[in-house]
Amino acid sequence: MTNSIQRKDFRHFERLRVRWAEIDAQKIVFNGHYLTYVDTAVGGYWRALALPYAETMEQLGGDLFVRKSTLEYLGSARYDDQLEIGVRTLKIGNSSMTIQAAVFRGDELLVHGELVYVFADATSQVPKAVPQALRAAIEAFEAGEAMVTVKLGEWSSLGDDAQRIRQEVFVNEQKIPAEMEWDAADEGCLHAVAYNRFGRALATGRLLEHVPGVAKIGRMAVLRGMRSSRIGREVLDALMREGRSRGYREVLLHAQLAAISFYGRAGFLERGERFEEAGIGHVEMVRGL
Repeated sequence: MTNSIQRKDFRHFERLRVRWAEIDAQKIVFNGHYLTYVDTAVGGYWRALALPYAETMEQLGGDLFVRKSTLEYLGSARYDDQLEIGVRTLKIGNSSMTIQAAVFRGDELLVHGELVYVFADATSQVPKAVPQALRAAIEAFEAGEAMVTVKLGEWSSLGDDAQRIRQEVFVNEQKIPAEMEWDAADEGCLHAVAYNRFGRALATGRLLEHVPGVAKIGRMAVLRGMRSSRIGREVLDALMREGRSRGYREVLLHAQLAAISFYGRAGFLERGERFEEAGIGHVEMVRGL
């Protein structure tokens, strides 16, 4: 079984770097930390499934409890090693599901193991059948299917969901005054909202004309727990595709400084001096369509 575990078996990887506090007197990672690595990667797996864990479990009327965990150690990670932890669902039973995890340093398999979870009532912890919706979402992910659907439309159809996301991200989290967040442009914009397989809205953005031939993307927001999961990129790509289909030759946006690398990976380039909007540092970024 050990020799059959390969990187290609896993669709999701979590990248971690070994910290000084995680090595022991033998100058290798202390064995107990590998379970923490795996648990961290499982959290990333839920993001890859586009399922905010706590909200999803509440919606399903239960929770997942670890019944058994096993690890086999083949090699040792050392300080400053860059590791990738692969996670996949190996099987789903009636009330249980088995997660397989593998810790790689490059192509070298260092540690592998399994976690057995039981789906149960959150209060009594009495086992319940794994909900079909959850089973279907996991199976779809492992089959390589998309986990979100991006809908495009007017404020009248998508505004409620877009507003909830922007309220949470811009007003509640970033403390932007509500009167600065909402403007008349929303009524005439094309809006995009990303939904997971349970119909939960996770990210949003909008597209409008800046000047003839140039579109502007704005109000890009992804719920905190879903960031670094490609959902924001899917919204951005959907807006750019629509801009291209409408004949725009260029698109620009005002990127928060913390998001420069996100837009850079999508081909946007900085233009001009940095500035502040709503007390947050921004820079204009552009790319051709």
